[in-house]
Amino acid sequence: MLTYSDLKKGTKIILDGQPYEILEARPMKKARRQAILQTRIRDLISGSVFSRNFQPGDTFETAEVLKFKAKLLYSHKNRYFFSEKDNPAKRFDLGSEQIGEGVKFLKSNQIVEGLIFKGKIINISLPIKVQLKVIEAPPAIKGERAQPGTKQATLETGAKINVPIFIEEGNTIEINTETGEYVRRIE
Repeated sequence: MLTYSDLKKGTKIILDGQPYEILEARPMKKARRQAILQTRIRDLISGSVFSRNFQPGDTFETAEVLKFKAKLLYSHKNRYFFSEKDNPAKRFDLGSEQIGEGVKFLKSNQIVEGLIFKGKIINISLPIKVQLKVIEAPPAIKGERAQPGTKQATLETGAKINVPIFIEEGNTIEINTETGEYVRRIE
């Protein structure tokens, strides 16, 4: 059993029979009231994210979530089809709403982690950082490079993110999939 103080980023718990992952946890104390823990949690089955507060007396069951390597085969009409990395015959599919925001950083043949809860594949987990190619970026105007700034670029997956002005079409960049932000240019 987990207690209130065990809830940290990345901890997986069971609430109402469903597995959840803690994304953020901040203790908060107001005047004469007891402390509460403000959290943002993600439902590992539906992919929805919401806020929830917990009290010091709350206890939780650890969610036993198993992981395995999976490979994205293709996508079609907001459905993403995967197979086990070493066994292409074992396939499964997930909807874009279930995967969540990370779906915009998925490309064919990408290796991800599949999540299993109670013998059933429930979702996937992307690596924290992925490398993608820039397919469209407006050119920098002479003189802009001297001042720090950003522009919007389109990646090979169709995602649009803000990148520094020096990024050009054809560059490969690293993106943080948790925040959706540019990390660095790959040489």
